[in-house]
Amino acid sequence: MVKPVVVRNLHGQVVQELGRLIVSGEIAPGVNLPREELLAEHMKVSRTALREAMKVLSAKGLIESRQKTGTRVRDTVHWSQLDADVLAWRCASMPTDDFVEKLAEMREIIEPAAAAAAARRRTADQLGRIEAAYEAMAASTDREEWSVADLAFHEAVLHATHNELMISLFSVIETALGSYLALSARKASDFKYSLPHHKKVLDAIRRRQPEVAREAMHKMVADSRSNIRRHAKKA
Repeated sequence: MVKPVVVRNLHGQVVQELGRLIVSGEIAPGVNLPREELLAEHMKVSRTALREAMKVLSAKGLIESRQKTGTRVRDTVHWSQLDADVLAWRCASMPTDDFVEKLAEMREIIEPAAAAAAARRRTADQLGRIEAAYEAMAASTDREEWSVADLAFHEAVLHATHNELMISLFSVIETALGSYLALSARKASDFKYSLPHHKKVLDAIRRRQPEVAREAMHKMVADSRSNIRRHAKKA
């Protein structure tokens, strides 16, 4: 289950390997990890490197160590869910329907408000970045190109809010949002189906119409959510 680690940054790779196994559920909450000396031997790393990795995983809320019971995986409620690594591991391990729903709900709360703020505060340069991302979406020839441009569009909108908290939040959820947008494109028969929604958001931001931008973004996110739900039921 646990692969030997054969790279330079040993403790970093131990973090990645164990973190992925825990978040994917291969090592379930409540399960005790092997004793330090056994785990270090199996992963072919020093006990020092293993201890450093355990400190990182503990800080992320994934594990806890106790003298008598050893190190065990904590329940998901204790995980740092917005930690960039934790989000990346969740997205890399085939996200569950429940996780996708929670991402969709987070988008519905944040992105319409961000679009309204962008319509009020955007600069000419920021509008240009949103337009460039939209044009890249329109010109895309496959789902990969579309997904990259789609993520750039939403990033540009968030930057145009001039709200450093929203901008910082994007840097945390970027991996998860990118995975969500790619999933939405994969589930659609025409991956460009949401282009008209993006055009309405762009036009409202260009015309400085906050409430129109808010409503357009809300419809876009809700439509994406419905698309994923619809195809999940068929699967």
